[in-house]
Amino acid sequence: MRIRSVKVLGCLAAISLLSAACGGVGDDNGSSGDAGDPGAMGGDVKGKMTTLGFTVEDQIAKARVAEVRKAYPDLDLKVTSGAFDEQQFLSAVASGKPPSAVYLPRSELGTYAAKGALLPLDDCIEAQDIDMSLFRESAVSQVTYDGQIYGIPEFNSVRLVLANSDALEEAGLSAEDIDVSDWDSLMTVSKQLYKAGGSDIERIGFDPKIPEFFPLWTAAAGGEVLSEDGQTAYLDSPEAIEALTYTLSLVEANGGWSDFKTFRDTWDFFGDNNQFVADQLGAFPMEDWYLDVLADVSPDAPVTALPFKDKEGNLLTYATGQAWAVPKGSNNPAAACAFATTMTSTDAWIAAAEASKADREKSGGAYLGTWTANSEADERIFAEIYEPSGIESLDNAVEVLQSLQDSAIVDPPSPAAAEVKKAWEDAVLRALEGDQTPEEALQQAQEEATEAIADAQ
Repeated sequence: MRIRSVKVLGCLAAISLLSAACGGVGDDNGSSGDAGDPGAMGGDVKGKMTTLGFTVEDQIAKARVAEVRKAYPDLDLKVTSGAFDEQQFLSAVASGKPPSAVYLPRSELGTYAAKGALLPLDDCIEAQDIDMSLFRESAVSQVTYDGQIYGIPEFNSVRLVLANSDALEEAGLSAEDIDVSDWDSLMTVSKQLYKAGGSDIERIGFDPKIPEFFPLWTAAAGGEVLSEDGQTAYLDSPEAIEALTYTLSLVEANGGWSDFKTFRDTWDFFGDNNQFVADQLGAFPMEDWYLDVLADVSPDAPVTALPFKDKEGNLLTYATGQAWAVPKGSNNPAAACAFATTMTSTDAWIAAAEASKADREKSGGAYLGTWTANSEADERIFAEIYEPSGIESLDNAVEVLQSLQDSAIVDPPSPAAAEVKKAWEDAVLRALEGDQTPEEALQQAQEEATEAIADAQ
């Protein structure tokens, strides 16, 4: 693995000075093969192994880690709890004591590959005979940088539209009237669903969920935020400007950003008096995990699920997820490779889904499935394990999610992923706050993103 610039070498060297006193998060012992040698990924799976960025806190995690321990009894596995921390990770790599394997967002993987902090997994894939075609194409694209695969995809989270069926009925509308592919019609429906008492917002008609879903709206307009190879930003494209202009107009039609945000911040988002129960929202696009929240706190909430679509009427969603990767200098690359393979295997996901379903049933909650980047695993989970809950709104939502899985856009792997994301997030906020027009905000964001990508080379 080569480090791609003198700047990165200097950065890692500086981090090394800091980390020398602190030590890394890996192990000095138990290496299976030469530390950091991709070819060692086919060695014996034994000795000590550590992870970073993963926590064994639910049945899905516990069941899969148990599968690893069962498959490799000679492996001394230590799963270090806690979220992925960039500074801790890079310091550990620079010190020569990284974890054996690291768990991180797929959207950030390209940045660490470009910095030389991760090993390519070609030898791992060959050694473990991993069939990458079983993984969703969008997920694989996120873990592929400069023609090489650097991560094994794990969970897969997509977005759908959730609508308030009671609010629709009150306005004389139906779920079919919420057509996100027809932006003029959606604006009309949003205004019909909007409710205010004097100057106070009582119900937002349609919340476009920006800044966070800006890439989804840009894709709906036929554009993209970043090129497929992550090297070129398109933040000031006509499609991006159209998307921001339109979503901004939705917010303005629902009271304007200041009042809109203030009202939205009052929602009991994770509670049993959430925005659907309290009739504070007409509809919005949302991550799939929120269905589990609703199933727990208000399974009878008046919610109807709908697919997101582009302006041509095609199914569209925005996917995110995590991946397992092997750091440069891993003390046990063979174990890290085997661990990542097992954790994302169909059999492990089946065991995890069974454990999750049993746990949900024990607590009285509805099991809505387990969504992964492994399409074979998902097919088996929904054919063999998942059963409709009998709650029409939730069962319908599961069907919508199934229809969207292969219609996803993702954040491409980029050497400056965080900087590009910050550029468009800040641009959207400047436009929302009235500091700049959409065109001005996105032109500035384009300049910032282009400079960040160039600096990361």
